[in-house]
Amino acid sequence: MHELGIAAEAYRMCRARLDARPDGPFRLERVALAVGELSAVEPDLLRFAWEAVVEDTPDRGAVLEVEWRPARQSCAACGEVKDRQPGSWLRLCPACGGALSVEGGQELDVLRFTCARRAAEAAPSAGGAAR
Repeated sequence: MHELGIAAEAYRMCRARLDARPDGPFRLERVALAVGELSAVEPDLLRFAWEAVVEDTPDRGAVLEVEWRPARQSCAACGEVKDRQPGSWLRLCPACGGALSVEGGQELDVLRFTCARRAAEAAPSAGGAAR
């Protein structure tokens, strides 16, 4: 399942941005990904993989939001074909018989993420040993 690798890379990218901030530490709360219809990524599997990736991290419970981006088919003469069923592809325009082109639907991008300041780590007491 390549969704696991995608989820891990999205997490790594977001975490690297947070860790680079000098005013940290921060906890990741939400990540939004654009997923295109032609990206060969299943949104439900990606969400499931995300939960596994963040499970044993300080960001446990961070939510992955998937923003679905459909592909569009269009005809040079007639414009966009509006009545295409999701997942189905036409080769010829139903109105004029001309060849159709496919646009969009290949997105796989981190759009944005939100974070919150992480609670300060408990400092060891002056008389006790550091752990």
